[in-house]
Amino acid sequence: MTAPTDRMPVLYLSHGAPPLADDATWTRQLADWSATLPKPTSILVVSAHWEEAPLTIGATETVPLVYDFWGFPEKYYRVQYRAPGAPELAEDVRKLLRSNRTPLHEAPARGLDHGAYVPLVEMYPEADVPVLQISMPSLDPQELYDFGRKLAPLRDQGVLIIGSGFFTHNLSAMQQVDGVHGAPPSWSEEFDRWGEDVLKSGDVDALLDFQHKAPAARLAHPRIEHFAPLFVSLGAGDTASTPRTVIDGYWYGLAKRSVQLD
Repeated sequence: MTAPTDRMPVLYLSHGAPPLADDATWTRQLADWSATLPKPTSILVVSAHWEEAPLTIGATETVPLVYDFWGFPEKYYRVQYRAPGAPELAEDVRKLLRSNRTPLHEAPARGLDHGAYVPLVEMYPEADVPVLQISMPSLDPQELYDFGRKLAPLRDQGVLIIGSGFFTHNLSAMQQVDGVHGAPPSWSEEFDRWGEDVLKSGDVDALLDFQHKAPAARLAHPRIEHFAPLFVSLGAGDTASTPRTVIDGYWYGLAKRSVQLD
């Protein structure tokens, strides 16, 4: 790991399904990415797989895993990731959000879902960084962006904020793709190309209004929960920082574009 800096970056990553662990290219990309980052004091994850309002704080002591998927081989249900809890981070989140009059709920038995632990296994395999997952309290892009702005001060404490989703996400269309790295369907490619251009230009307003601005938006995201964590990351990022793509390409036709805000 590189030496700590004064402020941690913010990530939005496409997290993959449990079989991501079998993809040598993607796992290497995630490991290489984490090697370029300062080692965080703790990690705060907002995942596409936990929607709950009001905003809910997950397990802070013993942090179990939530195997929130069905029909996979048994080995994926045996994966362990024994990261330490982050009670101090949880308290900092409470203070920040209460000062902004944000309603809070507690779910002390709710652990890390696959949107959190699947990429973390690859990025921090030693499980030596405390991790806290909090729920996504809304799917409204502006509300999530504002939520991210409230979390931004945590970066100055060495906290790595991760929004975990998938840049395109239409599982019903995956059977049309020939293998893991087959050619993506046109809707996924068109949306991803639009997203690349808009991210490069730093046009946050277009991203927030992607349902009206992006080509093939309804096909790329029949439901927007996998794009929504991007808005949290954009809010937590520096408004003067242009999102930088670190990982791109496709996995079963879905765009795995993942970005960093410094």
